[in-house]
Amino acid sequence: MKTTKLWLFMAMITISLSAFGQSAQQVLDKTAATIGRKGGASASFKLDGGKQGAVSGTIAIKGNKFFANTPQAKVWFDGKTQWAYLTRTDEVNISTPTQAEQMAMNPYTFINIYKSGYKATMRTVGAAYEVHLTAQNQKRTVQELYITISKSYLPTLVKMRQGKNWTTIHISNFKAKNQPDGTFKFNKSLCPTAEIIDLR
Repeated sequence: MKTTKLWLFMAMITISLSAFGQSAQQVLDKTAATIGRKGGASASFKLDGGKQGAVSGTIAIKGNKFFANTPQAKVWFDGKTQWAYLTRTDEVNISTPTQAEQMAMNPYTFINIYKSGYKATMRTVGAAYEVHLTAQNQKRTVQELYITISKSYLPTLVKMRQGKNWTTIHISNFKAKNQPDGTFKFNKSLCPTAEIIDLR
């Protein structure tokens, strides 16, 4: 009888360890594989704490490329160049964005940055993982990140710190959806009256 109880106890420990034994790196790797699918994906987001205050919109992603659409602006990023169309001023600003500027519009940028230069720790919060990333070099644009990830390896919340300022991004409605490459490049015909301002 004691032997049977011992075996049951050992089996329960083994099951528990397999359930909670993942490292932050493993959870991030699985999350990156889910949202970084080759064909791309789309999602809804709400950003709080940025320069524009609260902003809601939709985003299409493919690798490190993205197209964000909000009532205030449309932002295209092809992996190198960013075009930001500002509805209020009817202007398109062309720039080469910093890491923090990319993250302010693309909450999935972390899938590319966590692999180098960040220390990762993790805890379980309710039915989700919370991964904490801290930059090993404090001169990096984004010094600290908290990423809440569901058990199906989809991020639902990203909090990032730049200097003393925190920005929070809520993410929902993730859909695996193929995105053509043209989605991530500005097309003048979409904003025919806009003034083009090259800030590079």
